[in-house]
Amino acid sequence: MSDTCTLSSDVAFTPAVKAIQAIKGSREIYEERGNWRTEVDEDLAAFLADATSFYLATASSAGQPYIQHRGGPKGFIKVLDRNTIAFADYRGNRQYITLGNLSENPKAYIFVMDYAHRRRVKIWGEARVVADDPALIQSLMPKGYKARPEQAILFRISGWDTNCPQHIPQKFDAADVAAALAARDARIAELEAEIANLKAEPRPAA
Repeated sequence: MSDTCTLSSDVAFTPAVKAIQAIKGSREIYEERGNWRTEVDEDLAAFLADATSFYLATASSAGQPYIQHRGGPKGFIKVLDRNTIAFADYRGNRQYITLGNLSENPKAYIFVMDYAHRRRVKIWGEARVVADDPALIQSLMPKGYKARPEQAILFRISGWDTNCPQHIPQKFDAADVAAALAARDARIAELEAEIANLKAEPRPAA
């Protein structure tokens, strides 16, 4: 496959990146797998529906990068269509660096990590801020979640890819650990009660 072709991975593999890949000996590998997915499929939709956290990267018009964490209950990342995901942007420390960057440079990047299953997804695209559509913003709010939405951010996907699990430490969400411990403790209590009942039963005469 020739590098003169336009591939979805070109959103990340710029000429400078390809030159380094050629020097390091990996260019041929990525030529063969250059067509990254560009639409939300069932796997990505399920992965995003289970996410409670991600990182959003933007850059100013001068190229100064910035990464901001976004979090919420499962399902807070919404799939609007096969090319667009969105989320309600909650009020925070009011620095508005992300909003400022997007006002002059729509290019953005989303990194979603699943530590429990040692999986990660990288999504390239363009983002825009919607602050004048209360109905849209409200539709993106997780039901019952105590946060104040200020605007919505819509992210149109240019390409997405996954990473191998190498070097990803396995970590578990505190709520999931608490639920597992509670289930274990309940089972222990159940078994202890059964043992106590068995001990209390009269033994048959010899």
